[in-house]
Order: sequence, then structure tokens, then C-alpha cells
Amino acid sequence: MATGGKGRGMKRSTTGSCYSSTTTTTIIFISLSALFLWLFTTSNNSSSTNINNISSISRSDDVNDDQPSATTIATHDLHLEPEQILPVHPVKSSDDDQQPTHDMNIQVNQNNDDPNDASSSSSSNNSADDDTSSTTQVQVEQEEEKVTVTNEPQAKESLEEEEKQAALETQTSEESTVTHKQEIQQTKQDINNHFHDDDHATTTIISQNNDHEITDEDGQQRLEEHQKQEDDQFQQIQQKWHPKNDPTGATSHDQIQHDEQEPITLHHEQIINHDDDDQVKKTTNNNNNNHNHNNNQASSKDDQMKKKKKNTSSSTQADDESAVSSEKERRNNGGGSNKDEEDRSSSSSSEDYGYKWQMCNTSAGADYIPCLDNEKVISQIHTRKHHEHRERHCPEDPPTCLVPLPNGYKRRIDWPQSRDKIWYHNVPHTLLAEVKGHQNWVKVVGEFLTFPGGGTQFIHGALHYIDFIQEAVPDIAWGKHSRVVLDVGCGVASLGGYLFERDVLTMSFAPKDEHEAQVQFALERGIPAISAVMGSQRLPFPSRVFDVVHCARCRVPWHADGGALLLELNRVLRPGGYFVWSATPVYQKLEEDVQIWREMSNLTVAMCWELITIKKDKLNSVGVAIYRKPDSNDCYEQRKRNSPPMCKLADDPNAAWYVPLQSCMHKTPVGENERGSQWPEEWPERIETPPYWLNNSEMGIHGKPSPDDFTSDYQHWKKVVQKSYMDGMGINWSNIRNVMDMKAVYGGFAAALKDMKVWVMNVVNIDSPDTLPIIYERGLFGIYHDWCESFSTYPRTYDLLHADHLFSGLKKRCKVVTVVAEVDRIVRPGGKLIVRDDSKTIGEIEKMLKSLQWKVSLNLSENEQHVVLTAHKSQTWRPDSYAPPS
Repeated sequence: MATGGKGRGMKRSTTGSCYSSTTTTTIIFISLSALFLWLFTTSNNSSSTNINNISSISRSDDVNDDQPSATTIATHDLHLEPEQILPVHPVKSSDDDQQPTHDMNIQVNQNNDDPNDASSSSSSNNSADDDTSSTTQVQVEQEEEKVTVTNEPQAKESLEEEEKQAALETQTSEESTVTHKQEIQQTKQDINNHFHDDDHATTTIISQNNDHEITDEDGQQRLEEHQKQEDDQFQQIQQKWHPKNDPTGATSHDQIQHDEQEPITLHHEQIINHDDDDQVKKTTNNNNNNHNHNNNQASSKDDQMKKKKKNTSSSTQADDESAVSSEKERRNNGGGSNKDEEDRSSSSSSEDYGYKWQMCNTSAGADYIPCLDNEKVISQIHTRKHHEHRERHCPEDPPTCLVPLPNGYKRRIDWPQSRDKIWYHNVPHTLLAEVKGHQNWVKVVGEFLTFPGGGTQFIHGALHYIDFIQEAVPDIAWGKHSRVVLDVGCGVASLGGYLFERDVLTMSFAPKDEHEAQVQFALERGIPAISAVMGSQRLPFPSRVFDVVHCARCRVPWHADGGALLLELNRVLRPGGYFVWSATPVYQKLEEDVQIWREMSNLTVAMCWELITIKKDKLNSVGVAIYRKPDSNDCYEQRKRNSPPMCKLADDPNAAWYVPLQSCMHKTPVGENERGSQWPEEWPERIETPPYWLNNSEMGIHGKPSPDDFTSDYQHWKKVVQKSYMDGMGINWSNIRNVMDMKAVYGGFAAALKDMKVWVMNVVNIDSPDTLPIIYERGLFGIYHDWCESFSTYPRTYDLLHADHLFSGLKKRCKVVTVVAEVDRIVRPGGKLIVRDDSKTIGEIEKMLKSLQWKVSLNLSENEQHVVLTAHKSQTWRPDSYAPPS
């Protein structure tokens, strides 16, 4: 029993134990399953929550995997804070609030279908949810997940609509931002793409990366290499070449032919005998003004060399057939020149006060320059490789409309204060201040535009840079040896403005291009400048007249096209003159700069230019290379290769009006009486000394031997200025700075003003004797021009215009009314005009000016022989109506 009982008891016990173990295992299994289910459910809910958060963040994104995140683009392009871009999720953890960037990274990873990153992110968010989320939040998230799963089609539609709306808002925001900065950003991009380098980027390179700059040893090595190239190119000749001295002083067989022509009589309106009685006379002597360049009529060179020179004259730009034949043909087909002279006289004299003036209706507005803003012609130019679109393209019918004034225009600030600041509203352009302000070109300060005196290559001021150049080459001797300078690509012309302090006169020029209103800034400051470009045509200057030519990062590709543009500088540079080149190829070792330097070295050696020095300006972290043009023909004759070639004898180096560039070099004059064979007298003696190449056998413009004619003209204008212009005309000369002599002869009027704080642009007309070289020889400057066309300057840029017997001559070729409209365009409000002419012409001009609301007064000349008109432009008057669009 006992045993049996015990056995049953043992069995039951065993069975009970087994049961208990199984039960325990089952309970544990169920518990673990429940726990696993709970964990699985929680994990899915957390993942869904994160995915929903991410979906909300990316509502503005493109859902396609192959497109970038719009959120990221918006953040970088529009510079918005993340909370401005990311929509707030209904349930968002504190961790999400603190790490929006992390969420954006998750979205990028989701778009790239990277499960590892997604799970990692989910795990991270799970930890945060365990610490910070409540049961209610989890339930809400579960409900959202259900809605998302069960309403997937509706969610997709909603998502697409939200994406479109977000994209539209982003686009609108972007367009608003672009609209606000469009002009500045686009122009900056144009400048950066168009030119060789970005000024700001290059400045940063210069200041931060000295490894790209040449050392003093590099500069010395370049000098030695240049000298070696010069030595290598010379031929070993047995006997030194001796120039043939031409007793006539002629430089070409065309000049000789011109000298042999029979005299003709000029019209009395064009010649005044400037004796003390100031009486207008006819002259029987002739200056051979109408120079014929027809080579078919010329005899052989040998025969011409044997002929004796009877008298000489100055040829005219208009008479040079190669220079203006195409221009004459163009003008004869339009521009009013095809009208009979009778019709022109009738048009200008019969309308009396019936002139109906209108405002110009052009896109250029208050900055309209007719020959540079001819959009109709410019739009038809098929190539811009040589900046043809920046060159002169005058309307066939010269405009008679008037240019409007800028809003808020004020009388300009007087010199010398104007050098440093001008009224903003007079030239309301700020682009240069934004893109060049860091280089001290120009800054906006209140109602002024200020000019600290800097430039791309002389950020710390022009005066230091000017003195640095003279220290590099003392023979330049500013204001003594070097008086007349050409500044290419002048910017706002601060170099020319500060060279006045060294008694130097600078002809600055730059195109009307992306560097907004740079020449207009210069003229408003009271600094000489013209709008011009080195393109496909010669510059409007004579040959061999500039003492120094300067280029500081002027963006001209001198080495391109066989050096055509540098050869044009060679034409206008005086023999023995200097070329100052300050640009990155001179002082940097970047690959492109080194290549340009090599090409420039080869070109300048072939041109026989001597590299005087390469100097580093440590203050401005720039360098300059200074070259000297030869003053003899020895090098030209000893070159191994005739490249660049010498110009043909038929090519007149002084022909410059609408003349295509010639890729050649003219021989250096060597005859004792040839212009260019000697350096002029030092300044200021040269202003009153007759040029050495004028001699008594030549008749001057006014009928006397040339040296006496020169002196008589100077004495005449000194008397006129002192006795009439200073006191008798009612002109306040303290308000006068920019002056133009519209028909200069020897520059006597400008010379008579030399002690005043003014500068004079001397204009020699293309149909007048070519006396412009004489003007340069005496230390003044000027330009060729045809007054039947618009002048290459901005509106409102001159304080006083002077016209001595100009209009009576123009009536034979074009309508005077168009010239008067041009005068109104050029003269500032409150500016002056002085006209000396015959009585009939004076009467016509008086009527036109009064119809323009100018205040006109008439005065007798010094000896009471004729009338002098003085006119004062209205400060504010402009017509009410506009002309048809042009």
C-alpha cells in the first residue's frame, strides 16, 4: 500500500511537476510573444510617425527619386530659416524641433532608397519617442497611420496638390528675390563671363596667394629674355642702314603729290586773318586744303622725289579717299545730306520761331548718345568679335529731338570738389559702386556718389600709383617731358583726374558697355573722357601724338589678331614714347597669364618696343611693365622677319575717320623737318613755341608763313579771351570746367585758357585742314569729328561750347537744326555757347536757340566788325511731348 501509494504519489508528483513546467513554459512563451507583439507594434507606429514627419517635411519636394530636394534648394538659394520652409506636423517630438537638418537628411536618404539609413533613423527616433511621447500621442500617430494607409489615393492627390502649391510658393519667392536683384546679378554675370578675369576674385588671389605672383628675380629674368629676343631677331648686316633724308619732309608719295597741287582759294567764311584789327578778309593764298589721295593720278615715287616743294598744307580727313569713301557713300544716301542746299536753308530760316521740339523717345532715356545707341543698326550686326556693336553707328537722319533730364537733376558741383563727389541724381547709376566699390572706384554716400581715387590696379589711390610709375622710369617726368597721355579703358578716369596735379593732360576713353556710365561719371567729375572702343576701326586721333599710353587692366586683348590693337597704339604713340601696362600677365604666374605674357613678349619684340622695366608696386600688390617705342628705323630694318609688316607708303597714318584698322607699322620720321623726328619742347614752353617742323616756306591757315601764323593766332585768342570773354560776355568762369572748341585751328583758344582751371576738347572737323597734330605738339589734345553727326559723349557733359565760323560752313553739308539739337544735348543745364560767324548765320542760330528757351545776347566783336552770340541754356525747360520711338 504504502509502497503502492508511494508509487502513485511519485507518479502524480512527477506528472504534476511536468505539468507545472509546461505551464510555466507556455506562460513564458505567451508573455514573450505579447512582448514581441507589443514591441513590433510600437516599432511600426514610431516608424510610421517618422515617415509621416518626413513626408510633411518634403511636401514641397519632387517625389521622383532622380530629382534633388527642393527644400535644400530653397534653403540655399533663398536663405530662409528652416522653420520658414518646413510645415509643422500635428505630432512632432522635441527632438524633431531641434534637428530639422537631420530630418532633411532622412528625406534625401529615403529618396535614394537606402534602408540602412532609414532603419538607423527610425531607431534613433524610437529612443526619443520612448523618452518623450505619451500614450495619447502614440494613439494619434496610429490613427494617422491608418488614415494614411486606408486613404492612399486621396493622400496622393492631396500630396500632389500640396507639392504644386509649395512649388508655386517657392517659385514665387525665388522670382521675387531674383526680380529684386536681377539687374545687378545679371550684369555681374555678364561682366564675369565677358572679360578675362573677375576683378574681385583676382584681387583675392593677389592678396592670399603669393605663389602666383612673380618675384623680383622673375621680373629680371623676363627683362633678360626680352632683350635676348631683341638681339636674336636682328640681322647681321654689313653696313648700317642710313635713312634717306627727304628734303621735302614728305612721308609718302601721296603727301608729295599733295604738295605739288596748284593753290586754290578758300571761302572767306573759313579763313580769318587774325591781325590786331580782327577784320574778316578774303585771302588769295592757298593752303592746299583739299588733298587728293588718288594714287592713279600720282606719278612715280622717283619722279616725285625730284620735284621741288612749293608750299605745304594740312590735309583733311574728308579728303582722304581711303578713310571716308564708304562713309561719304553712306551719308549721301541719308542723314539729310541728299537734300538741296536751298531746301536746307529754307528749312532752317523760314520757320522762324515755329520750331516744334519734342523729347527723344529711346530706351537710353536721359543717357542717349545717337551714334552709340542706334538700336536698329546694332541689332543687325551679325558679329561682335571686335566690338563692332560698341562703335559708332549714326542714324541716317540725325535726330532733332531733345534728351530728357534725370529726375532730381542739380547744377553740378564745381571743380575741384567735383573730382571727389558728384550728385547721385545727376548720374543715377549704382552698379559700379556695387561691383567696383571694393576697388575704390566709386561709392554711394547719401545723396552723393563719391570717388576715393582708386582703381583696379591702384586701390590705395591714383597719386601713389602715378609717382610709382615715375620712380620706375624717371625719364617719364610727368608734366615736363610727358604732357599728353592716352588712358585706355579708363573706368571713371581717376588716373586722369589726379594727373592734373602733375600738370598732365589725359585723354581717357572707354566704351559704353557693362561698366555702367563710367565715362559719364568722369565728365560729371570734370575729367576729360570720350566714349570709344578699340574695335575694328582706328581711334579718332592723328599718328604720333601721345607721349604716354596707359592701360591698367583695360581688358583689351593686345596679343590677339596678330596684335592689331597694339599696332593701333603704336600708330598714335609718339616715337620715343612709353606704353605703361599694368595687368595680371605682368605680375602673376597663372597659366593663362603666363601664356599671354609670352605672346605679348613675342609681339613687342617684333614691334621693336624696348622693355624698359618690370616693377612691383607692393602697396597695391600689382606690377607694371613699361615699354618704349623706337625713335629710329634701325630696328625695323634689322628684323629677321617682316612681321608685323611695315605699312605701304599709300597708307596715311593720320587718316582716322572711319578708317579700318591696319595691322602694320609706319616708319619713324627722321627728316629734320618731319613731325615725329624730335621730341617736343618741355611743358609749359611747348604751348607757345611753334613746332620745329613748321617752316617759313609753308603758308599757314590764315595766310602767313606757318610759324608766324601760329604765333599770330595765339596772340589773337589771348586778346579775345582777355578783353571779351573774361569780362564782356557775362560768363562766370568759376562755374566753367569742361570746355569744347567745336572748330579748333591751332588750339589758340584753348592755349589762351591755360592758366584757368578748365580743360578744352579741341575738335578738328574732317573737312577742315588737319591741324590736330599741331594742337598735340603744343601740349593740348583734341579729336577728329564731323558735326553732321552726333559727338561721342553723354548728354549734359560740357559747361561751355565755342564755335568760331563753324555753322556757316556746315550749312553746305547738313541741316544746322540738327547741329543745334546736338549742342543742346551736350551742354549742361545752365551752360554756355559762344558763336562767332557771319551775320546771316548768327540770325538763324539766334532763332533756333530762342525756340529752345535759351537766353541769347549779341555783342560786337573786339573791333566792332561783326557780332558775337552768347547763349545761356535753361536750367529746367524740356518739351512736353515725345517724338515717335526710334
